[in-house]
Amino acid sequence: MIAKELALRETLSSLGAVVVAYSGGVDSAYLACIAHDTLGERALAVTADSPSYPEHHRQMAVQIAERFGLRHEIIQTGELEQPEYRANPTNRCYYCKHELYSHLTRMAAGRQAIVVDGSNADDRGDYRPGRQAAREFGVRSPLDEANLTKDEIRELSRRAGLPTWDEPASACLSSRIPYHSEVTGEKLRMIERGEQALRALGFRVCRVRHHDELARIEIARDELPRALAPEMADTITRELKAAGYRYVTIDLQGYRTGSLNEGLVLRLTTESETNPAAPGRQSESGPG
Repeated sequence: MIAKELALRETLSSLGAVVVAYSGGVDSAYLACIAHDTLGERALAVTADSPSYPEHHRQMAVQIAERFGLRHEIIQTGELEQPEYRANPTNRCYYCKHELYSHLTRMAAGRQAIVVDGSNADDRGDYRPGRQAAREFGVRSPLDEANLTKDEIRELSRRAGLPTWDEPASACLSSRIPYHSEVTGEKLRMIERGEQALRALGFRVCRVRHHDELARIEIARDELPRALAPEMADTITRELKAAGYRYVTIDLQGYRTGSLNEGLVLRLTTESETNPAAPGRQSESGPG
C-alpha cells in the first residue's frame, strides 16, 4: 500500500501541475491532499457547485481545503440547464461530467496543467458513463493508475488524518431520481431536505429515492431496526412530509449502492443502439 502511494506521488510529479476534480468525497479528498503535498502551488483543487451537489459535501470540501491548506476554488456548473441531462437517460452522468471537464480543462490550459479525477481501481467494473467524458477530455486518474483500491484509500486517508477516511459513499442528488424521470431543481431540493433530516436524526448511511410523491428511504441494514421503531418511523414520516413528500416508505432491503440501476442492463443495451453517447452494456453496479 505504501508502495502504491509512492507510485501515486511519482505519477503526480511527472504531470508537473494538476487541476483536481475535488468533490470532498473519500477519493478526491485523498487525491487533492496528496497532490498538494507533492506539488504544492502547482496543485489546484476545484469543486463544482450546482443544485445536484449535496450541501453536506460542499461543507466538507471547504473544511478539508482549509484544514490542509489546499489551493481551492469553487466554480458553478450548469448541467441542469442541459436538456440531455434533465431528461435523465441512463448515461446522465456523461452530460454532467462533460460539463465539469469543459470547465476544468479550460482552467488547466491556463495553468499548463493536467486534469485529474478520483477514480480508483475498484471503479473499473462499475457502470460509470462519466468515464467516457473523462476519456474524451484526456482526464487522468492517478489513483487508478497506482492500482489503489477504495479500502486502501480509506486506510491511507486515516493515516493522513483525513476526516473523510470513513465517510459513507456518496453521489450527486440526481442519482436518487429514477432514470427517464426528469431532473428538476424542485426534486433535488426535496431530496436534499429529506436526507438532511435523516442525518439530523442520526442516520449515517441513507438515501431518499425520489418516486414523485413517494419517498423510498434506504438506510444501512444495521440502522434499520432503529428506523423501524414506531416512534422513529413516525418522526421520519413527519420530516419527509415536511420536505414535500406525500407518502413515505422504508425499503426493507436497506441501502445498497446504485439501487436505481437494478434491472438496467436491458435498457442499456437498447439505448446504446440508438444513442451514440451511451456507453453500452456494462456492469449494473454503480454510484448513488
